[in-house]
Amino acid sequence: MTRTGLLGGSFNPAHAGHRRTSLAAARALRLDETWWLVSPGNPLKRDDSMAPLAARFASAQVKAKRGVARVTAIERELGTVYTVDTIRALVRRFPRRRFIWLMGEDNLAQFHRWRDWRKIAALVPIAVVARPGYHYRARRAPAMGWLRRFVRPAAMARHWTKWRSPSLVLLRTPLDPTAATAIRAADPDWHRSSGNSLNPEALRDGVTRRLLYPRRPFAQISTRSA
Repeated sequence: MTRTGLLGGSFNPAHAGHRRTSLAAARALRLDETWWLVSPGNPLKRDDSMAPLAARFASAQVKAKRGVARVTAIERELGTVYTVDTIRALVRRFPRRRFIWLMGEDNLAQFHRWRDWRKIAALVPIAVVARPGYHYRARRAPAMGWLRRFVRPAAMARHWTKWRSPSLVLLRTPLDPTAATAIRAADPDWHRSSGNSLNPEALRDGVTRRLLYPRRPFAQISTRSA
């Protein structure tokens, strides 16, 4: 059994907050691995604000160095759009792993908007990481009205593999103010200036070991592509 944390998101771009969140969660939950699931798209976000997958994937690879996480775009292979379908597919494909879903308080605040969010909670335990400015909103979120009865003590987080789902643990991790929204506001063209990280041979999936774009020449793997 490999204890595996799943941190899903757009990574638009990946940043130091993702890295610190993963390290803190890995310590608290005693994870063997953390997977960053770089989504091809996000149903809750506008498409015109989303950088190309290649650029977001590359930015995640940079931040996940030195064993912080395995970067994957496996949703692209699975053909899944919604988290509930992705988790269901991963549980089937990797029966020797125990998965726990990692999310920030900002996502907990809008968790009720996710497709079949109760089914997500029934599939895997959920660990919530503190985010600046979201403490009260997360705890008063509509989803918490249902999830509150399944909250487990943070002091017992390392025992999460023994919990029955639904289970939710609120981790007491250091706050990190980094936000992708602020990074994009400061540099809207961040993905256009990251060409050096888009070597096609470097864009290898950390889980499936496949190249992100295996049969396309470098000229087509452009940060300007849709």
